[in-house]
Amino acid sequence: MPRSVRAPDSTTADDGRSDTSGGKPTGRRSGRRSGRRSDRHLSRRGPRSAVVGAAAAALVVPLLAAGTSASAKQPRQDTLQEQFTAAADRYQVPEKVLLGVSYLQSRWDTHQGAPSVSGGYGPMHLTDARTALASSRQHGHAGSEDARGDSARPAKVAAEPATPKRPGKLPARLRTLERAAELTGVSPGRLRTSTEANVRGGAALLADAQRRLGHPLSADPADWYEAVAAYPGGGRGGPSATAFAADVFEVLREGERRTTDTGESVTLRATPKLRVPAAADRARHADSRAECPRSVDCEWYPAPYEKWTDSNGEEDYGNHDKARRPRSQKIDYIIVHDTEGSYETTLDLVTNPKYVSWNYTLRSSDGHVAQHVRNKDAAWHAGNWYVNSKSVGLEHEGFLTDPDAWYTEAMYRSSARLVKYLAKRYDIPLDRQHILGHDNVPGPTASSIRGMHTDPGPYWDWQHYFTLMGKPFTPKAGPRSGVLTIRPTYDKHKPLYTGCESAGKPCPEHGSSAVRLHEAPDASAPLVKDVGLRPDGSPSTTGVNDTGARATTGQQYAVADRKGDWTAIWYLGQKAWFHNPADQPTAVPGRGAVITPRAGLDEIPVYGRAYPEASAFPEGVPVQALSPLPYKVAAGQRYVAGLKTSGEYLYAVTYDPDAKNFQVVRGKQRYYQIQLGHRVAFVKAEDVRVLR
Repeated sequence: MPRSVRAPDSTTADDGRSDTSGGKPTGRRSGRRSGRRSDRHLSRRGPRSAVVGAAAAALVVPLLAAGTSASAKQPRQDTLQEQFTAAADRYQVPEKVLLGVSYLQSRWDTHQGAPSVSGGYGPMHLTDARTALASSRQHGHAGSEDARGDSARPAKVAAEPATPKRPGKLPARLRTLERAAELTGVSPGRLRTSTEANVRGGAALLADAQRRLGHPLSADPADWYEAVAAYPGGGRGGPSATAFAADVFEVLREGERRTTDTGESVTLRATPKLRVPAAADRARHADSRAECPRSVDCEWYPAPYEKWTDSNGEEDYGNHDKARRPRSQKIDYIIVHDTEGSYETTLDLVTNPKYVSWNYTLRSSDGHVAQHVRNKDAAWHAGNWYVNSKSVGLEHEGFLTDPDAWYTEAMYRSSARLVKYLAKRYDIPLDRQHILGHDNVPGPTASSIRGMHTDPGPYWDWQHYFTLMGKPFTPKAGPRSGVLTIRPTYDKHKPLYTGCESAGKPCPEHGSSAVRLHEAPDASAPLVKDVGLRPDGSPSTTGVNDTGARATTGQQYAVADRKGDWTAIWYLGQKAWFHNPADQPTAVPGRGAVITPRAGLDEIPVYGRAYPEASAFPEGVPVQALSPLPYKVAAGQRYVAGLKTSGEYLYAVTYDPDAKNFQVVRGKQRYYQIQLGHRVAFVKAEDVRVLR
């Protein structure tokens, strides 16, 4: 949600010109003898026992891609599984620990050598933020959204900060690749581009952390808890990433098997009887001031609530409003954002009283959580005051228009645990009618639609996210159900997007949660229209920030028609077709209530906020108009219904540190939330019939 800023220090680091392996991960093992001579902290231990060696060999799964077998003309190329085995043996790290750490960082993917959002490279997520940021492009949210979205006050636009800070040195967690190079003698360029070197570097970091913590290089994974907890920080500090370590040990107990983005199958066999390390209780330190589950690493990093004076001498305050939720208003939504900036930049922004706010920020490298605004208070984050007053906002370190700047598994898991905790605490259903992306929040008025932000965008993996919450999107009805749930296979579903770097230029091919919607059952047919985004009636585009013809995983729609491999849904007042072949479906049958205009009405209006009727506003509180959006629901059309609610409006326009002066206006007008398009909307209950 914050506006983009290039990270504090973008000085170019080692360009890796001594590396001859090319610009993408090679998956090849360098000569083992020469590699061992260059390791500066190499163990002198002899080979493992035959029993251990046989067990390790049994884990090896052959590379799926063709051309990997040894031959006289082409030397045998080690599989990624074998590279983990070799690195573990070299540095006396239990192989399962090495695999578990890597899974939490990258799910064993290489991402074609591209860095993560925090500058991490390869399966072990070795961080080199300077190099990553020096080659990155500027990011930013599309649109000029009023983050507060309250018509009773002037617009609050999150402007671009003037000059980012430039610290002399990046924190250790953003330069773990540098330490790995010191430990192995391998060039930074090779650590970035070779999977073999990258895995070796990760093993060296773990072994170094174990020694620094005063622990032996044990063969028992349970003895490595503290080293694992120190890994995201570069292994030089204490074991602070305890939630990360707990997740790694959960993976070790349950096991994992996955085909990576290079087509290799990697296996981590389950160890269900793995003992709970004694270090786990010693290392755990919860910040009691933060509203977080114990299963995540969380701190209280407060956003300011204070007065300030503008350039004209006018007094104002920021950067959120005081309230008494859920007693004053029920919290109905959790909003998922991305930061469009680094973690450090995001913290700088949220602590500025003149900026906007959100409740939590999640760090990519280890899933660490910082809470800024109490959940009883209303943060300014979603661009719609009705939604702000009834939601909690989560910012994830990341970039919408940079699909190769991947989100880590550690951040997905930490976020999923936080959402489950909040959902249970505030009685919020775990579904896509209540867990919304910022790009699913409606513009509160017609004039605000074009400026609404579009994060986290089409590359956020909603199916994986909800699977981590224990709520995967699965079929709920028979194949001819009148309701469906969007669910493409993320890794295989790669629609063309444009505009990540410049207008019209194709984005890198990447998995996506979103399906594209056409006017007819034909891939060459125009994309459906969004009259709110384009009042001139022109079609939507393939732009990565264009949400006008997009339906995303977990969203539910009413079926309008079927023809061959194509399915039509009701969407923004029209039939919208998407490719949905039986052998590779992009949606599954769903179940739910739908609304349709009641008999006698040709069409009904829709709204971007569920406000009370005018007569409900007391004296002294300005009436907030029931401003319809430029969309209509026509007779015969059907839309999946979400929550049913009475109109509410939070009036909080003055500095109120004790939360004594705000008012909540409640009306008799009832609304249904519906899945209108890519964004939700509201219709009056009196205008519709509910069909089940």
